[in-house]
Amino acid sequence: MRKTSISATSDGARFRRAVLRWYAANGRHALPWRLTRDPYAVLVSEVMLQQTQVERVIPYYAGWLQRWPGFPALASAPPAEVIRAWRGLGYNRRAVNLHRLAATVQREHGGLLPADRATLLALPGIGPYTAAAVRSFAGNERVAVLDTNIARLLARVVAGVATQREVPPRAVRTIAESLLPTSNARDHNLALMDFGAMVCTARAPRCQACPVAATCAWRAAGYPPGAPATRPAVAFEDTARFARGRIIDALRAGPATVDVLASMLPAYHAGRIETYLAALERDALAVRTAGTMWALPPASA
Repeated sequence: MRKTSISATSDGARFRRAVLRWYAANGRHALPWRLTRDPYAVLVSEVMLQQTQVERVIPYYAGWLQRWPGFPALASAPPAEVIRAWRGLGYNRRAVNLHRLAATVQREHGGLLPADRATLLALPGIGPYTAAAVRSFAGNERVAVLDTNIARLLARVVAGVATQREVPPRAVRTIAESLLPTSNARDHNLALMDFGAMVCTARAPRCQACPVAATCAWRAAGYPPGAPATRPAVAFEDTARFARGRIIDALRAGPATVDVLASMLPAYHAGRIETYLAALERDALAVRTAGTMWALPPASA
């Protein structure tokens, strides 16, 4: 890994100032979840944004908060209604985990989201990134947030490689933590996130417009190409996730028999219907109601 002087105090400070100046003028300040410090609202946005584009999340986010404005409301909601409201966001297990999380927070933490990392990580559906994001964006804690955009930006500017895949994750985290400011880490993390999403992009980085180009190790190294990204071995339509999603979409409209559900799937998946339903049952996304009938989980699930 190529090292540069940006990790030094003065260069790190200049890097932070340059990115913050860019962020002040160009950042996505109007995103609705940027306008709140409410831990619940921030958490909802982070869960929705997992593997889902910003533009797709915005209308769902507003509707969700209007319907369930806090942990008590979400915890008391029927699981089937939560799953129905998630339609269009994909990865339906996220909805179930968010509902379970709300119930846990209400039951064990008095309706208040815990602030410490260990307790956050023990909640359903929260991993290291989400825990850090909530602590930073809701609590302005001095903690590094590492999404894909930030990791790629730091890998280029500091390590001199094209993508974060070429740097050990622990090394990327060390870089991120070394660049944290002593105060206002929230804006710092948001600035890096937007800069990586809008300037130091994956496919067409805007290097000519980059305010930190002078200290970029990737530029100094002549922009060496990274290792090609691995492509999925199978088409999405041939995956179990595709079939499970189609099944849940059908159950949102009401209970259905195994035969009806199988008939809605391509032939490749129809023979695996029982396997898919068993997996959905384990994930609390579907229940067998009577004989061959299946439905979304009831309020008692």
